[in-house]
Amino acid sequence: MHLPGGDADLTGRHAECGALDQLVAAIVQVGESRALVLHGEAGVGKTALLDYLAEHAPGCRVARAAGVQSEMELAFAGLHQLCAPMLDRLEDLPPPQRDGLRTAFGLNTGPPPDRFLIGLAVLSLLSQVAEERPLVCLVDDEQWLDQASAQALAFAARRLGSESVGLVFAARTPSVDLAGLPELAVPGLRDEGARTLLDSVLTGPIDGRIRDQIIAETRGNPLALLELPRGLTAAELAGGFGLPGPAPLAGSIEEGFRRRIGALPHQTRRLLSLAAADPTGDPALVWRAAARLGIGAGAAAPAADAGLAELGTRVRFCHPLARSAAYHSASTHDRQRAHQALAEVTDQHLDPDRRAWHQARAAPGPDEDIATELERSAGRALARGGLAAAAAFLNQAAALTLDPARRAERALAAAQAKIQAGALDAARDLLAMAESGPLGRYQRASIDLMRAQLAFITSRGAQAPPLLLKAAEKLEPVDPELSRATYLDAISAAIFTGRLAEPGSGILEVARQARTAPPAAHAPRAPDLLLDGLTAHFNEGYAAGFPLLRESLAVFGDGMSAEEELHWLWLASTSAALRVWDYDRWDALSVRHVRLARDTGALSELPLALTSRTYALLLAGDLTAAVTLTDEIQTVKEATGSGLAPYGAFGLAALRGDETRALALIDATVEDAARRGEGVGITFAEWANAMLNNGLGRYDKAAAAAQRACAFDDDLGSLVWAVPELIEAAARTGMAEAAAWAGDRLEEMAGATDTDWGLGVLARSRALLTEGETADRLYRESIARLGKTRLRLDLARAHLLYGEWLRRRRRRLDAREQLRTAHDMLETMGMAGFAERARRELRATGATAHQRARSTRQQELTAQEAQIARLARDGLSNPEIGTRLYISAHTVQYHLRKVFTKLGITSRSQLDRVLPSDPRSQ
Repeated sequence: MHLPGGDADLTGRHAECGALDQLVAAIVQVGESRALVLHGEAGVGKTALLDYLAEHAPGCRVARAAGVQSEMELAFAGLHQLCAPMLDRLEDLPPPQRDGLRTAFGLNTGPPPDRFLIGLAVLSLLSQVAEERPLVCLVDDEQWLDQASAQALAFAARRLGSESVGLVFAARTPSVDLAGLPELAVPGLRDEGARTLLDSVLTGPIDGRIRDQIIAETRGNPLALLELPRGLTAAELAGGFGLPGPAPLAGSIEEGFRRRIGALPHQTRRLLSLAAADPTGDPALVWRAAARLGIGAGAAAPAADAGLAELGTRVRFCHPLARSAAYHSASTHDRQRAHQALAEVTDQHLDPDRRAWHQARAAPGPDEDIATELERSAGRALARGGLAAAAAFLNQAAALTLDPARRAERALAAAQAKIQAGALDAARDLLAMAESGPLGRYQRASIDLMRAQLAFITSRGAQAPPLLLKAAEKLEPVDPELSRATYLDAISAAIFTGRLAEPGSGILEVARQARTAPPAAHAPRAPDLLLDGLTAHFNEGYAAGFPLLRESLAVFGDGMSAEEELHWLWLASTSAALRVWDYDRWDALSVRHVRLARDTGALSELPLALTSRTYALLLAGDLTAAVTLTDEIQTVKEATGSGLAPYGAFGLAALRGDETRALALIDATVEDAARRGEGVGITFAEWANAMLNNGLGRYDKAAAAAQRACAFDDDLGSLVWAVPELIEAAARTGMAEAAAWAGDRLEEMAGATDTDWGLGVLARSRALLTEGETADRLYRESIARLGKTRLRLDLARAHLLYGEWLRRRRRRLDAREQLRTAHDMLETMGMAGFAERARRELRATGATAHQRARSTRQQELTAQEAQIARLARDGLSNPEIGTRLYISAHTVQYHLRKVFTKLGITSRSQLDRVLPSDPRSQ
């Protein structure tokens, strides 16, 4: 039999075949990787081109997979299809990746793996396999892949580097997951090739004008040229055959398949509808089901003779549209009987999820037993990280549930899974379904929680705080512990929303209502202490929450799961520790946050964790390490699509005095934060603006930016850094009123603390607002206190301000000592703006400061090469670097070889000698 997709479909495909030949040559001869998306309408020849590629890849290992429409709800089905022959190399992967992939494929039990971790694991697996010989992966009908597989493969495709790997997708319309990958449109055949292909299937002569009409109306589509003339008589061809103009081409082709199927014997039609209902392509399974329906082996021959399908070593339809026609041309009753037969012959122990899905399709109406099975399947999908699959199972379970209360409960569970999978519109529909049923207080509170989650995801929280408060209030009598957690979520969301909160849902209103939270039913844990400390902080005065917040930081992690820690670490480290001026706790928690996100594969959480760690490093003056982290943040954001504002990048640029880059990032952040309702982003962006201009000595601009940052003072904790900038700028520009206001705010924030950080910054700022011996004493106190800490940034600025004050008092020798210390510290850290300010002051005292000579050898490195070189210098292995940067270990080694050549070295041990400590030159 002839099944379309063979050599005939390649007629006139010279350009497309040439492009594929070049792709193979790059993989085999150059040792590079390539990703490519073939796209075009149904039947245009995409599969034939994949076949051509498989046959013309000498020396390559070829792996294939194809999306199946009826299998879209089964998590990682497509990925398993592609990777199953490679699983013997799993042990070569880094442990988190290996364990995540095994869990996704149901080979292990464990916490659901992060979807980006799975993508990284696939990339590593393909790279490992390609070390033996070049690897070509072909994925057909990508539009029908299950969501988990599509995301993982697209992630891997974007991160391919120097591996000898080709990853080629074929799709009618590329999914959003493939956006940005190189594309090759597959058009219809040109007229000459179309005529040759059409003539190959005509059974008799045809009028030239009719031939031209067919070619024009099929637009050179090979499948249409092969299939539409079949079954038409010579008289019909000669009499003016033509395709219906308004009908979509795919619909016309499928209708042609339906006509041909309709001409087959009844038992053959039943067999085809049964085969179409099974996505596995397992002929033994189909024949066992056929036997239950009384369909004999002779039913297959007419389908094969007609060129529609064959049941050999695999069940194969000539085209997905033929499968669709076979399925949909059967009656509803026959389709249900087919699914029931397939459910009966599917092993409930080896493949329970597919069995449950067949049972659901077979059900004529609500069925509680099947709905229960679907719930179990959803649980298994969630355990593998298949959020979209779990949502589909739960959605179907709700549809099969007759009892209104159970139906609402399952709809709520499906809605939660849809939210986690990013299907927000579907989640809203399911919430509406749930609301139509009888709900208890807990369920109504759950609906409010989910609507708050939707608001936070879509608008960064402008509507989230009031919804969270509403949910927390409803949860008080039914789940006090969850109520407390929800109140804390509401405070966190309100801090995040800041100045952009809706009327009545600002941080003070939220904190006031959170005071009504039920008391903890057990010994208070860190989240309980955070809630009580923050409510006291906002309701009773800044210092009132100090004891509880400190205690929460001291016990953070005790009795908490990794998931719970990840949920609250941002609030604990970047918010609570900052409010009580406890740098050591912040430093330790930020390290914990990054390590936990990496160890658990929580890549979605990683940008926030890295941002917190970046600021801890910036305060310590370690701008070199901060450069590495900001590069990693950008990498993970690109890989995961995170929308987090570039806090680390604009803070680093401001401290380095990189005006062009800093202002570009700051302006973009202010605009984006306003659009998304992320008020805290505006505050931090304007703080960076003030920092930048204070460093450059443009105090009027610094004062304006600092005043914008401090315009929202309901949450003083978010102004811990902005207020000192305003004091410095206002003191230098004679803005006495603004300086006095800022001084009062800083006194309130830092005056009650006993940490050297808080008291050191307070003393430095007080000195700016006083004169004479008092100012001298305060400057010396600031230097003494900050000198006991690791906060080199604040210490260097204290030396600078004291030196400037001494110079104005004509104490030149004392000024030179302070200014030289400040200059050396600032220059070493890479704070170019502040260092230049110190240099100018030194010159005014009659002394000079010499700029350090900067190495230029590393300027030849690309940004990625420099990033890899820094990580290698810091002692990370190639697999560890690959995990950080979402590339394979093979690509890391490829770049390191180039780095060694450019830097004139031969080993990793020499990197520390040749890489600069000044991050400005990197």
